Amino acid sequence: MASVLVVEDDQFVRSALIRHLTDAAHTVRSVGTALEALREVAHFPFDVVVLDLGLPDLDGSEALKMLRGITDVPVIIATARDDETEIVRLLNAGADDYLTKPFSVEHLSARMAAVLRRSRTAAGDVQPTSVLRVGGLTVDPLRRQAELDGVRLDLTRREFDLLAFLAGRPGVVVARKELLAEVWQQSYGDDQTIDVHLSWLRRKLGETAAQPRYLHTLRGVGVKLEPPGGEVPR
Repeated sequence: MASVLVVEDDQFVRSALIRHLTDAAHTVRSVGTALEALREVAHFPFDVVVLDLGLPDLDGSEALKMLRGITDVPVIIATARDDETEIVRLLNAGADDYLTKPFSVEHLSARMAAVLRRSRTAAGDVQPTSVLRVGGLTVDPLRRQAELDGVRLDLTRREFDLLAFLAGRPGVVVARKELLAEVWQQSYGDDQTIDVHLSWLRRKLGETAAQPRYLHTLRGVGVKLEPPGGEVPR
């Protein structure tokens, strides 16, 4: 079953979703504001976020943009708004699905299952099957584990996908457009999304953009991963 974050300010709706999702064996956490949602996804790994648009502190569309800056977790929009232009805009902004209130919990559960199947398939499509080694970095795509000098790295799903993709091409400069297409499964997008994930990944690798060890950015060209000293195994 899935780990779900419910972002909903209506206490009645929120309680009903928590009750029914928990009854369906999902693990559920809930918050009532966008800022609380951002704190939650920064500290806990979720499989899916159910996001209401009418939040008291930020509009849900702004919350979606901020979520996409720090995480790739699938997001299902749940709202009373049914404007088609708004729906298309939100899907293009990074929402994975959209439900118009009122909806049944069975409908939500089915949409969640479909979103999770797509996200897991997309992640699997871009991963090689053999263990990758670059310097002291080891990446195991099948087990979805990575270690640096024998120490396990605590990576989000997108951080792992990004690292594995680059580790499969050591020493090769990968264009941002290719990263968006292969890792994010998007034909276009905001470079800031890549920058944020690279920054988080660098932090976990114990380096910075100013003093890189493994991750190197070539301004205007792309990104490459290579071992310290630049000796790429052949």
